[in-house]
Amino acid sequence: MAMIALNIMPIAYISKGQRVDEIVISPHKPDFQPEKITLLSTIAANLPGIVFQILQRQDGSVFIPYISSGCKYLSELEPEAVQADFQVLYKLIHPQDIKAFAESINVCRTTLRPWHWEGRIITPSGKLKWIQGTSQPELQEAGDFLWNGLVMDITDRKQAQEKLQESEARYKAILDAIPDLMFRISRDGEYLDLKSEGANITLSREEIVGKHLQELLPSDVAAISQVAIAKTLDSGTLQTCEYQLPTPLGVRDYEARLVVSGTDEVLAIVRDITDRKQGEVALQNLAQKFAKAFSCSPDSITISTLQEGCFIEVNDSFVKLSGYERDEAIGKTSFELNFWVHDRDRLNLVQELQTTGVARNLEVEFRQKSGEIITTLLSAEVIDLNGIPSILAVHHDITERKQVEAQLRFCAQRDRLLAETLVRIRSSLNLEQILQTTVTEVRQFLQADRVFISLNNANLGIRTLAESVDPKYPSVSGWSTNDEAYLKEVRNLLKDNFVRVFEDITQMKVSPKVKAHCQKFQTRASLAVPIMLGDELFGALIANQCSGSRHWQPIEIDLLQQMSEQVAIAIQQSQICQKLAELNTNLEQQVQERTAQLQQKMQEVEKLHRVKDVVLHTVAHDLRTSVMGNLMVLKNLLNQGQGQVQGSRGAITASLSPLPPISSAPLPLSHAPCPIPNAQSSIPVSRSIIERMIQGNDRQLTMINSLLEINSCEKQGIDIKLEPVQLSTLLGGTLAQLEPMLTQNQATLKNLVPADLPLVMADGTRLQKVLANLIAHGLQNNPPGLNFTLSATVEAGMIRTQIQDDGVGMSKVECDRLFDLHVRDPQDCCSTSIGLKMYLCRKVIKAHGGQIGVVSNRKRGLTFWFTLPLATSSRTNRP
Repeated sequence: MAMIALNIMPIAYISKGQRVDEIVISPHKPDFQPEKITLLSTIAANLPGIVFQILQRQDGSVFIPYISSGCKYLSELEPEAVQADFQVLYKLIHPQDIKAFAESINVCRTTLRPWHWEGRIITPSGKLKWIQGTSQPELQEAGDFLWNGLVMDITDRKQAQEKLQESEARYKAILDAIPDLMFRISRDGEYLDLKSEGANITLSREEIVGKHLQELLPSDVAAISQVAIAKTLDSGTLQTCEYQLPTPLGVRDYEARLVVSGTDEVLAIVRDITDRKQGEVALQNLAQKFAKAFSCSPDSITISTLQEGCFIEVNDSFVKLSGYERDEAIGKTSFELNFWVHDRDRLNLVQELQTTGVARNLEVEFRQKSGEIITTLLSAEVIDLNGIPSILAVHHDITERKQVEAQLRFCAQRDRLLAETLVRIRSSLNLEQILQTTVTEVRQFLQADRVFISLNNANLGIRTLAESVDPKYPSVSGWSTNDEAYLKEVRNLLKDNFVRVFEDITQMKVSPKVKAHCQKFQTRASLAVPIMLGDELFGALIANQCSGSRHWQPIEIDLLQQMSEQVAIAIQQSQICQKLAELNTNLEQQVQERTAQLQQKMQEVEKLHRVKDVVLHTVAHDLRTSVMGNLMVLKNLLNQGQGQVQGSRGAITASLSPLPPISSAPLPLSHAPCPIPNAQSSIPVSRSIIERMIQGNDRQLTMINSLLEINSCEKQGIDIKLEPVQLSTLLGGTLAQLEPMLTQNQATLKNLVPADLPLVMADGTRLQKVLANLIAHGLQNNPPGLNFTLSATVEAGMIRTQIQDDGVGMSKVECDRLFDLHVRDPQDCCSTSIGLKMYLCRKVIKAHGGQIGVVSNRKRGLTFWFTLPLATSSRTNRP
């Protein structure tokens, strides 16, 4: 066996067919003592293992002089196979034991100490065996090692050891897991030993062992313990005693179990049972509470067997709920009492309890002793009652709640039906469709066999307007009658807006005609609600039950009453719509007549507008010509009278000779001087009067020109010729033209417009007039000495220009209306002219795509502003 660690191929010296225990030493084999071989054979024949002898030479070669036949029993290999290839034994060693095996061989060769190794092998058939190998190496004279040894099968011993170790470990684990104190106590009460691991003990081992019960325990407890020890030893049976001891945690309860553990000694297992005692007390209290809860619970509580359903106990609420007395229920099954409405509910309950052990809030129907059906919420659990699986069940009666819920659902459906009917009435004018939909949904809601609406007409009698009927029963659609007796009886039934309820017509006292009518249409129960239009009976909404008698619920009666009101509204609405249709027809005719009249008036107004334009143009043209003539005359007089000044104010002599007629053609705006004919007589005129006359004519001419321009703008629009303009250059040229006017009014203007502003799209000529009009407004409404500030900034793709003065301000209302065209105060001689110019300014700026406005400053003066769009590349490139 030692050869396995050498890991070299063996050299066989035994011929084929030769038995291992009959080895003969040949001259070519190593020199072995025959007596040793004989001894090995004798030993091998009497041992259940492998006896071997292995020679390891210095050159590394290995020779197996002998291996016993026990090799086959132990390793399942023939001895000849091992001698032929010694590696086969090495391959049997368990992988986890190879390392230990090799190390043991190396130690033995180095120290020449006896070799001893235990390990596992796996035989070719797959068996796991434990083996033990021993050998004594001998160093030969030539330096060779000779190993004589024995390999034994120790599998049974190892398995026994493992089982013993497992058993000891198991018992030790059990002992360690027991949290109780264990004492070995002699008959006279001396503590011989103890086990205190895991137990709550305040004394050390040394303070207990060797002491007596009387030294450590109270006298009463020691006496009880001594009696229990004596009784245990005398009877040889288990004895139990309970007692209390004071501890740092308070008084604790203990239980001691005593058994005989030796001669005159017992083993006492002491357990703290304080929690158990407290639990028992709590359990007793709980049992009392349960008993009270069981008897006083407002819900029905029952205890019954799981399989049969036999009642074991019931409370008073069960008696009240079911109608059965306790002695009637206990001992009977729920099936015997016919308690379950649906037997499958009991089967479903048992299946769920067997699966989960608990059931919660199952909605179940039960039958009372009286036969009335009730609905309860059933909650149950499986309990063990004296070894019998039982059901603890609680029944909460929800019959009333279910009825309320059903009524609420019914009310909700009723309200929905009423709301939908009302919506249809408001959204549709088709009375036939409204009535048909109404009877269809009412029949579906009431689950009635027939619902119809009948008409009461003095001339046509009674006829059906709409009907919804189950196909199994005859229809009343198209039915009508003029039988006066029948009509009178029906009208009497519905007169005074009374609802008629017939739960079983066969039991009612009616005329033969009415009874025949009910039989014809198979009517068994009926509910009729009149349809009233004011105080007049229009008809009735009727529900029939043909399958049998029926108890009509108050909520069903209320539904039909409300539906009859909605039907009445629909009928009134239909009648109103008919009247509206007639009125619309008349109204259309009137509208056509009025339209023709309006068209005629519009033509007349259009003629008047044309006349107005002609008159305005003619009168303004004639006034303009006259005013320009007056100006020419007055200015010539003023120029010729320069040297004829009289007094401080001076006077001019005017000729009274007739003037030549003035042509109707328009005169130029420039007033060139013309010669005045020779005067036949002269009248002296003050120079100031002529100047005022010239100013008045100038204002009139300006106003006339503004009127003509406004009229042209209103009819044709403003002709704007936009082009890229440098605003600073344009404003500079405008200010140069306004310089004389500013000088005349002793006004100053500060120009703060930057020269590097971007180009704007503007009509330069019209923009100059706007600037001149804004400045003229300030000059004409303020005394001389006014100061102006002109500025401009770029804001959001626009250039904003501002003209600020320090003159008189205006109210917000005046600022808001300054640019509007309206009639102004006639006392203000300049207001009309200025107003027309402001209106034209806004027209021009809006035509540019900008805005204009005025703001009154807080301290003093006004700020006019207007915006103009920048000249973008697309605008710049426009033709």
